[in-house]
Amino acid sequence: MVTTLAPITLDNYIHYRNNTDTRYELVNGELSPMSIGTGQHGEIIDYLNMQLRLEIERLQQDLIVKPMVIGLQSPRSHQWYTVRIPDLFILPRHQWRELHTREAVIRAGEPAPLLVIEVVSETTRSTDYRTKRSEYSVLNIPEYWIVDPLEGQISILTLSDGWYDATKFVGDTVIDSPMFPDLHLTVSDVMQGDC
Repeated sequence: MVTTLAPITLDNYIHYRNNTDTRYELVNGELSPMSIGTGQHGEIIDYLNMQLRLEIERLQQDLIVKPMVIGLQSPRSHQWYTVRIPDLFILPRHQWRELHTREAVIRAGEPAPLLVIEVVSETTRSTDYRTKRSEYSVLNIPEYWIVDPLEGQISILTLSDGWYDATKFVGDTVIDSPMFPDLHLTVSDVMQGDC
């Protein structure tokens, strides 16, 4: 006899506690532990966080950048039993303020973030390039960056007619972000992550 477990709901996920430091995403109704990235992974996140904050400040935009502290309810297999925790988020400051009084999960039907960044690791390659690309397009996230230190490239994906068009950048090429057209970062700068 085969026993199947009911999927973990969003509310159960939000209130789940196991008294460890392990962070989990919710994938198809199951807890999926998030692996610890390499030091380079962390440096890239820190570097991009700092550069994007400086650019937002320079442009005097009412936006906020948040690293790995916001969940995003995401569709998968026509169900909503998935919550992703991207490496970096950009969203309007008023939306972040609304999350102050509840769990920091952007739920289905709420406005999508303006930009999401994922830094690829050995264990997340397929998920970052394929699965999240599909999920994030359904959520209408206008811009999605895939920063891949394993391949030494950055892919900037922009939403067009419900699907992402991707442009890849390598080496000393300046990345081209529609959201931040004056941000002069090269792939090499980002991969070195020197703050």
